[in-house]
Amino acid sequence: MAYAVDISVKPEVSAHFDEATNTITYIVKDPSSDHCAIIDSVMDMDYAAGRITYEAADALIEEIQTRGLILDWIIETHVHADHLSAAPYIQQKLGGKVGVGEKIMVIQETFGKIFNEGTEFQRDGSQFDALFKDGDTYMIGNMQAFAMYTPGHTPACMVHVVGNAAFSGDTIFMPDGGSARCDFPGGDAGELYDSIMKVLSLPDEMRLFMCHDYGPNGRAIKWETTVGEQKANNIHVGGDKTREDFVNFRTTRDAQLSMPKLIIPSLQVNMRAGKVPTDQDGNPMLKVPINGI
Repeated sequence: MAYAVDISVKPEVSAHFDEATNTITYIVKDPSSDHCAIIDSVMDMDYAAGRITYEAADALIEEIQTRGLILDWIIETHVHADHLSAAPYIQQKLGGKVGVGEKIMVIQETFGKIFNEGTEFQRDGSQFDALFKDGDTYMIGNMQAFAMYTPGHTPACMVHVVGNAAFSGDTIFMPDGGSARCDFPGGDAGELYDSIMKVLSLPDEMRLFMCHDYGPNGRAIKWETTVGEQKANNIHVGGDKTREDFVNFRTTRDAQLSMPKLIIPSLQVNMRAGKVPTDQDGNPMLKVPINGI
């Protein structure tokens, strides 16, 4: 696949860190216009209380409105298992199209069964405005972006490349964070290694923006690195580490990890493009499958 890389374009990137979920959301602005995109938004949830709020999303909306920007896209790099998307809320306030990788249908089929969703739950990705294939391009104002298919963490992961900036989702973490887990349904450590190698085939000076950071060893939270830095220093794939080394490490490591605390609500909401499911009376309601994940 020949990707439409153009590192001469330098988008303006504004990062918003969500401490509750260690997620970084980005506002990505076309330098030649007032158009922008949001990547990986967060909806706040107090799971114990069953309460949803919108502080994180409101901060994004306020910045876009204050700067007089026009929102073209609300991008999901994948169906997140650790936070809920605020895409519908933001779209209602600012417009824009919600986009995700076309393999969302695989996720919907898998988790539609796990959550015992009825026939009214569409498994064709129709909840989203756009379904991206590998290499698909789209415009943010005058600036062309493209989607790069990077399965492994989930079957539907994509890295979005906008000029000299690539938004990695959970495909890769900061060099001292390594990589994401691969033990969710449909995950595959070998596929993740191949996907990371694809990302690291981008120009060394390409900026990489992380979806999550956990401050390993107590360091301050960071979210920006480069392809060159990752190739040299990533603790899981950098240097001379082989595919076999990675698969063995990742498989052993994943077996020791606990499930994300918001995985049950996140999957149900995010496979619906951020919409909360309802019961037969139309009331917002979530399910908890027992021994299902």
